[in-house]
Amino acid sequence: MATFTYLGKQVYYTVDGAGAPMVLLNGIMMSTRSWEPFVPALSANHQLIRVDLLDQGQTDKAADIPYTQMTQAELIIALLDHLELPKAHMVGISYGGEVAIQLAIAYPQRVDRLVLFNTTAYTTTWLAHIGHSWNAVGRMRDGAAYYKTTIPVIYSQQYYERRLDWMMARQAKLEPIFSNPVFLDAIERLTNSAEHYDERDRLDRITARTLIVAAEDDILTPKGDQALLHKYIHSSELISIPNCGHASMYEKPLLFTTLIVGFLTVAATDFVI
Repeated sequence: MATFTYLGKQVYYTVDGAGAPMVLLNGIMMSTRSWEPFVPALSANHQLIRVDLLDQGQTDKAADIPYTQMTQAELIIALLDHLELPKAHMVGISYGGEVAIQLAIAYPQRVDRLVLFNTTAYTTTWLAHIGHSWNAVGRMRDGAAYYKTTIPVIYSQQYYERRLDWMMARQAKLEPIFSNPVFLDAIERLTNSAEHYDERDRLDRITARTLIVAAEDDILTPKGDQALLHKYIHSSELISIPNCGHASMYEKPLLFTTLIVGFLTVAATDFVI
């Protein structure tokens, strides 16, 4: 197990493959394990770095450390320093994308290219209130209730209903985890760390070439949120995935992987025809 120390906590990370380094930044309930199906493709031509942020996966819990998403961004800088990497591509989804945005603003010299899936520039009142409901249900310690409050909304309706058997099997697997006070308290802290996130006034400081990916059926971060990112991140491209919800990596895994590999692999991004 590879770890390094950050703010007195042991932070878990993995490294696969070789080439230009790429850091994957998890969504709020994800961990390094969430990316296992994507490792072969993403590490074929890159040094793939997965990391569990504070309160995620196999990294130490941070009940005694008040933190924000910027604290998580500083964790990534500490990881790059630990690995002796001057810069890396940053690929983030949802919560991880928000961390990547703050990192790219504060440390532009450490970011090569930036890929943002299902990401917003600020925590809207809508999103904050959804987070409050997650926290309230989490305090009930009822795994079934927590699953039904948090999971259906991250998928498009058509995907959820088409894969209902898989969803029910997933519920059975996740209910014990979603009843665990240690996990639920960690997710509440992660949710709270994004409560006051707002980078709308600083997006134009991002200098990295950026790919912004929206999903047309994303309830949590609707595609207008990604349009706002595109408007103010000058060197950015915006695309939208049809028939897809917030969990784009699971609903459209082939397209998700292709977009990352293509954007990070092509040497030149400006073509004259």
